[in-house]
Amino acid sequence: MIQSMTAFGSAQTESELGTITVELKSVNSRYLDLNFRIPDELRQTENGLRELLTGNINRGKLEARVSFIKNQDAATLSVDPALLQAIATLLADVRAVIPDTEAPKLSDLVSWPSQKAKPDSNTEWHKQCLETARLAIEEFITARNREGERLASAMRSYATAMTGIVDKVETLLPEVHAEYRTKLATKLQETLEAACPNGLQHLSGEELSARIASESALFSLRIDVEEEITRLRSHIKELQLLLDGKTNSKQSTGKRLDFLFQEMNREVNTLGSKSSSLEITQAVINLKLYIEQLREQSQNIE
Repeated sequence: MIQSMTAFGSAQTESELGTITVELKSVNSRYLDLNFRIPDELRQTENGLRELLTGNINRGKLEARVSFIKNQDAATLSVDPALLQAIATLLADVRAVIPDTEAPKLSDLVSWPSQKAKPDSNTEWHKQCLETARLAIEEFITARNREGERLASAMRSYATAMTGIVDKVETLLPEVHAEYRTKLATKLQETLEAACPNGLQHLSGEELSARIASESALFSLRIDVEEEITRLRSHIKELQLLLDGKTNSKQSTGKRLDFLFQEMNREVNTLGSKSSSLEITQAVINLKLYIEQLREQSQNIE
């Protein structure tokens, strides 16, 4: 299934310890670029989060933001006596210099940094954080799939339009060939008349055959676009398979699409260089426009 690199997912879980929230958001990037915003108290969960993300996501510039709120029961609140004594000593030292310094409030003492129990020292906090991350990843991937399907739908419409243009070019070929044969016959006549102004009686059979072969080879080189059309049809079919998720390759779909569009452009450029018809030239321009639109859409595919 096609996945977009732009998505957002979040999850929140609650327990006796408190509430943890994990938010994931990403934009397109050539590689997987992870950026974590995690409180110091939960910093040890970063490795576990990294493993989860790299195991489920291949490409994108992704930011993972983690926050928590610790439950505090008033009945269990306490202040470490040693900490309290240290604060009192510090307050006395400060007041010796700044006499009107206010004493800290009770709420300040309870929430003093070294007073708070650090959740990263508790295995349960770690487990809850990873479980929340799993839920966020599920929502994140679902969002990627939804956006990916929208991209794929737009790209399928471009592929269908390209097939229509190729069909039209094929219907024009017989007329183009006939027109070019007429030009070739005129060119041969002019060439022979220039070579033998007094008639063909002085021109040997070998020389006549060589001139005809030369012009015929030039004709074939200039007008034969069957191979280009066949390969272009093959590339469009491969595009459909990629968009439908019917390939078994483990390579990134976005990277495969980049290569495919390069090949499409090559065939269309060759088709344009061989074109001797204004209608085919216009078809080539339209094909190149569709390929560029496909490329722009693919930049956001994982």
